[in-house]
Amino acid sequence: MNVPKSGYRVFSANSTAACTELAKKITERLGVELGKSVVYQESNRETRVDVKESVRGQTIFIIQTIPRDVNTAIMELLVMAYALKTSCAKNIIGVIPYFPYSKQCKMRKRGSIVCKLLASMLAKAGLTHIITMDLHQKEIQGFFSFPVDNLRASPFLLQYIQEEVPDYRNAIIVAKSPSAAKRAQSYAERLRLGLAVMHGEAQCSESDMADGRHSPPCVRNTSGHPGLELPSGKQQAPFPGIELPIMMAKEKPPITVVGDVGGRIAIIVDDIIDDVEDFVAAAEILKERGAYKIYIMATHGLLSADAPRLIEESAIDEVVVTNTVPHEVQKLQCPKIKTVDVSMILAEAIRRIHNGESMAYLFRNITVDD
Repeated sequence: MNVPKSGYRVFSANSTAACTELAKKITERLGVELGKSVVYQESNRETRVDVKESVRGQTIFIIQTIPRDVNTAIMELLVMAYALKTSCAKNIIGVIPYFPYSKQCKMRKRGSIVCKLLASMLAKAGLTHIITMDLHQKEIQGFFSFPVDNLRASPFLLQYIQEEVPDYRNAIIVAKSPSAAKRAQSYAERLRLGLAVMHGEAQCSESDMADGRHSPPCVRNTSGHPGLELPSGKQQAPFPGIELPIMMAKEKPPITVVGDVGGRIAIIVDDIIDDVEDFVAAAEILKERGAYKIYIMATHGLLSADAPRLIEESAIDEVVVTNTVPHEVQKLQCPKIKTVDVSMILAEAIRRIHNGESMAYLFRNITVDD
């Protein structure tokens, strides 16, 4: 049984057995048992949570890994947090290694910042603290009204490179786009290796990344008052006779690799590997430039859709991800996928928060770029 004197409980908010594996590893390291609860889907697909033990006055840690059915996982977390809140838990801390919807953290066209919405929902449900790992953008921490500990997986991936990559001294760290250069530079400096940056790869179309509202264009009309709405729905220019300059559309340059990868091991680093088409294309370019072995290192291995098949058929030699997201099925489909266990740092974060100890030890030598 979970030790009552410890003053805290650890629960898993997931209804699938595959997703409770990380929770079991964390509780084994902490020396406690997983809290007794039942999370399931009713016949009408509603989420139900039954907590099977008293949590009154306790500090509760909810471990939630995010499987492919991300929306169900979010509802499970919200319902469990609210159930614990109404059961008079003292503090409710979410351990969410991969924070969902983190890619939707900026305004695009007439969309919304869904990540901010999710942060508000978690606070309303009763969470008072979150432990996560490698947020897609570190500024996401500002969306929350409570503390967020954004742990790093880079020490574990760096250790894997040093111990498992043969002749890693002959490797070069590669950023598959200029936006990933800071992360790649951090890896390169810590391993004392060279750095290469790929430029010109079309990761998304210009229209998808437009930071505007695609409003109807302003038209010039000298009759009537400036700024009035026309019957057609178009709006007059605010000052007749003045036209704003039009921003020129971007044109993708030919794909180039800045840095010499010939005769080297290429290690591409990123935070998330989901749709792998970009990584497969990058691997082909690196092969053409003379790299004889290609590794991909990423914290979160979502590996959606046909990712395992594409990786297996590609020039990629190995994909290394952590167990923040369950991917056992993908590993069975593709032997190139390897897993690094990060339960150690998550368990230590839980222990330190419960004991009121400083978290600085977990961030030693960590910089903003990591």
